[in-house]
Amino acid sequence: MFDYVWLIPFFPLVGFLINGFFGKKIKNEAVIGAIGTLAIFSSFIVSCMILMEMIALPPEKRIFEKVVFPWIQSGNFKADMAFLLDPLSCVMIMVVTGVGSLIHLYSIGYMHGEEGFYRFFAYLNLFCMSMLLLVLGSNMLVMFIGWEGVGLCSYLLIGYYFHKKSAGDAAKKAFVMNRIGDFGFLIGLFTLYWWLGSNHNIWTINFMEIKAASHLLPYGGVVTVATLCFFVGATGKSAQIPLFTWLPDAMEGPTPVSALIHAATMVTAGVYMIGRMSFVFIKSPDTMMVVAVVGAATAIFAATIGTAQNDIKRVLAYSTVSQLGFMFLAMGVGAFAAGIFHLMTHAFFKACLFLGSGSVIHAMHHALHKGHLHDDAQDMRNMGGLRKAMPITFLTFLVSTIAIAGIPGFSGFFSKDEILWQAFSNPYHGNLNIFLWGTGAVAACFTAFYMFRLVFMTFFGECRINSKVKEYLHESPLVITIPLMVLGFLAVVGGYLGLPKLIGDLFGGIPNLFEHWLDPVFELAGEYGTKYAHHGAHPSHVLEWALMGGSVVIALVGIAIAFTMYMSNTTLPKKFTDTFPTLHRVVYNKWYIDEIYDYAFVNPCKAFGQFLWKGFDVLVIDGIVNGVASVIMGFSGIFRYMQSGLIYNYAWSMAFGVVVMLGYYVFK
Repeated sequence: MFDYVWLIPFFPLVGFLINGFFGKKIKNEAVIGAIGTLAIFSSFIVSCMILMEMIALPPEKRIFEKVVFPWIQSGNFKADMAFLLDPLSCVMIMVVTGVGSLIHLYSIGYMHGEEGFYRFFAYLNLFCMSMLLLVLGSNMLVMFIGWEGVGLCSYLLIGYYFHKKSAGDAAKKAFVMNRIGDFGFLIGLFTLYWWLGSNHNIWTINFMEIKAASHLLPYGGVVTVATLCFFVGATGKSAQIPLFTWLPDAMEGPTPVSALIHAATMVTAGVYMIGRMSFVFIKSPDTMMVVAVVGAATAIFAATIGTAQNDIKRVLAYSTVSQLGFMFLAMGVGAFAAGIFHLMTHAFFKACLFLGSGSVIHAMHHALHKGHLHDDAQDMRNMGGLRKAMPITFLTFLVSTIAIAGIPGFSGFFSKDEILWQAFSNPYHGNLNIFLWGTGAVAACFTAFYMFRLVFMTFFGECRINSKVKEYLHESPLVITIPLMVLGFLAVVGGYLGLPKLIGDLFGGIPNLFEHWLDPVFELAGEYGTKYAHHGAHPSHVLEWALMGGSVVIALVGIAIAFTMYMSNTTLPKKFTDTFPTLHRVVYNKWYIDEIYDYAFVNPCKAFGQFLWKGFDVLVIDGIVNGVASVIMGFSGIFRYMQSGLIYNYAWSMAFGVVVMLGYYVFK
């Protein structure tokens, strides 16, 4: 079955081609949606078959490289179009195709009636194909094709409503900020390729060949330069400080796009890339520290912004940025398996949350339209009491909110708690560990607060829109609620694949299946620990239990604050904003980061462009061209009188010429 790995990206490519070229002629939404959904679902079936076959193999044989066709060969350089199957890529293809299939199915109902229905599904298939190329590529060049592909598709999907200026601006913003990150990725690639080739005559960009030669890489130095450049690429793709501002604006795209980009595909690419290249990153303790600090800072920074937003999708957008920060924190402390584990569980509950928000928006749009009102269907201040009208949406949303808050028994608890524990106990960053754990813990408290604030404002209390409109609120159709139920179920049970050893021991020694599954991929992490660990006693189980209990208490505190402010005493939010108006205004306006970027980068670039246009292009380039034209026109204005078209003028001219010539020879 491994030989057929190429079918995984091939099926969505076929779906893209059919809907892209013939969708406008097909016209039938059911057919178009079926083509797009079956394309990615076929990839999911192949992925499941490959996973089953890989599980049956011993760990040391769970790696396979399939060359689809020879591609580029020039001198010592060779890059094939080839795919790499190992436990890590298996996890990713299952997430991309599984969650992607549910989002495609959901989109059939959500996008009903859209003028560009066929275009939307063509873009979705192309997006999934690009992400599958990214995670399956056996070398950095194939990965980079997928890397650029998801960047292009994000531009197309975020700007899907291209007639809206805000959507076009958001698409351009995402595209430009990702190009900044991609430049860093390329510099890192060139640096690593050049160093291995020039020093050891190993001219390769193949992941397995680089891993085999990783013992030749020095600790620090050029590896730090290369990995920092790779990390710049990751900050762009995965929306970390400082390249995070594009992701909240990406909410201009349709809600299924938000779920696909923010849960299963594009934003996880940076995390996956670090995991794939962990054998390089572990060679640079400085880069690992930077990754951990940036991840922790992003987690808490984005979480603070999420507490003050009123647009339901923007709250979830900043939540995504924050949760990605947790994943990078895990990568920076060497807990690569924990980071990938949180990537997977986050895909489940965040996809459910985004699709749930879409279900709410779908119902609000319908109700407002029926009531002839023009209120914002995404503003939580217009909602309330929706749990009665939309029970399935409410229950699945609540389950996913509990999961992301980190309550025991739900998937988010197992993955997030593992990251916090590793941040505290890892042997790599010394006294910095306390800061990393504390920052992550506070961010987790904010997460619980703003997510339950969202739930209370949306589903509890009384509906805050016109009373006549409430009767039009209803549950979404099955094509929307079925994906919600599946993802809600995964948000509960998904975490049990990575049961912490401490809890597993209570139930007869149940192993951490997810961590053991990824052990062959991250086997070199021990080398980093051996060289840079601060050797000492391993933290006790008592401490681990205490920190685990502490993380639960922190989450409960956040929930309690949200309940107090938005359920038991609803006057408190206004009292808080009246007491701290400046703080609220700053947080509500996202700490004015966009304005700072406009002042520091965007406006100077515009001014420089104006200078180049008016100062160089208009005056110099256009001046030369227009000057030459003016000179020619001046001379032509003089000589045109010689071409009057009158015969007697030509006769007089000839006579005058003869007189002049005779005069010249007579008086010579």
